[in-house]
Amino acid sequence: MSFQQGLSGLNASSKSLDVIGNNVANANTFGAKGARAEFADMYATAMNGTGANNIGIGVNLAAVAQQFSQGNITTTENPLDLAINGAGFFQVANVARDPNAAPDTPPTLASPPLYTRNGQFKVDRNGYIVNNQQQVLLGYMADANGQIAPQQARPIQLPTAGIAPQMTSAIKLEFNVDSRSAVTGPSATNINFNDPTTYNNATSVTVYDRMGQDVAVTYYFQKTAPNTWNVYATANGASLLTSGGNPAPIATVNFPPTSGGNPTAAGGGSIQYFMGGGGTSTDGRVPIDIPATTKADGSTTLPIAGIELNMGGATQYGTVFGVTNLTQNGYAPGQLVGVSIDDSGVIMARFSNGQSKPAAQIELATFRNPQGLQPLGGNAWAATYASGDPTLSTPGSGNMGVLQAGALEESNIDLTAELVNMITAQRNYQANAQTIKTQDQVMQTLVNLR
Repeated sequence: MSFQQGLSGLNASSKSLDVIGNNVANANTFGAKGARAEFADMYATAMNGTGANNIGIGVNLAAVAQQFSQGNITTTENPLDLAINGAGFFQVANVARDPNAAPDTPPTLASPPLYTRNGQFKVDRNGYIVNNQQQVLLGYMADANGQIAPQQARPIQLPTAGIAPQMTSAIKLEFNVDSRSAVTGPSATNINFNDPTTYNNATSVTVYDRMGQDVAVTYYFQKTAPNTWNVYATANGASLLTSGGNPAPIATVNFPPTSGGNPTAAGGGSIQYFMGGGGTSTDGRVPIDIPATTKADGSTTLPIAGIELNMGGATQYGTVFGVTNLTQNGYAPGQLVGVSIDDSGVIMARFSNGQSKPAAQIELATFRNPQGLQPLGGNAWAATYASGDPTLSTPGSGNMGVLQAGALEESNIDLTAELVNMITAQRNYQANAQTIKTQDQVMQTLVNLR
């Protein structure tokens, strides 16, 4: 008789308990993946494999296999917490910084990328996104225009500068004037912007000069004849166009009945404009220029030339006046107020003027054999020959999972199942110890034979 089987069983049960204990210890570790002890039987055979002894000599630990199933996703209050819903790993790396280098000098990667499912990220003093081990998150940086192109992944650094202003170059004005309205202006010289009885309707929009200073532009609609409307405009209270010292319209919109209420419909009316050299527009686009103006606070705005005013959506129907769309493409300067991350990994910088601009995009990695990754601790794995080379792409593309910001992936360890496995391993340990005890008693019986 041999003690080999029982001893190997004790070792196997002990290692199984070690694996279970590690799983239990990491049940609340975000991004942690459970492991499973896998065993194989052992037989003693002759060198050529023709041994006749079919009695096994025990068990050995074949592998500790990591289980990369999806963990539950829980929401948090931190916008930099990230969870991967699906396949993929975040890429992080240790960096080396030259203490004598300028503060804006990019850090140098001190090691190959490591891979993690733990999305507990923060921002360090230099603006880099890092984890609790101070490893930087890797991805693609956007250029000055917010364009992101796939490139060699590098440490992601959040911007600190604000966004420059943009001068208004296009305005879209979509409105309906009431065909039942009374004629209020038989000529272009009898409008008084302070007297609502001299025009029918008005609406306003804020535009911006090249320094980002706001200019209040108000449009006045005056019906001068059946199906004919004059459009006046003021900038900070001053008329954009004058004639003989009196306000003059910037355009005249004609709504013939055959147009179905739209001046740009086929066979319909037209828009006659009087700025930018004057002319007739059949598509609703007319040029306007805004001169330098003085605001109520005494500041002076810069002139804005060559704005394209699109009134192609104007209509004249028998219903009340209403503006359905009034937009312009300029904005004031803004300061960075926060960041947000979408499901494709694009990091959007949000500014105080309401604008957003891409700052970077996170790159994920997948492996053909993720169980071949080498665990390094600190919620990180390293690529090995067994795992194969990483496949790199952006979240949501190919077989990559998508990101969820403000959330974390919990451990995929089922604590109830692990406790049951622990009881089973304990019973196995006791049973193997019993086989050793029994064989000891048998040997003692043999020794005591007389």
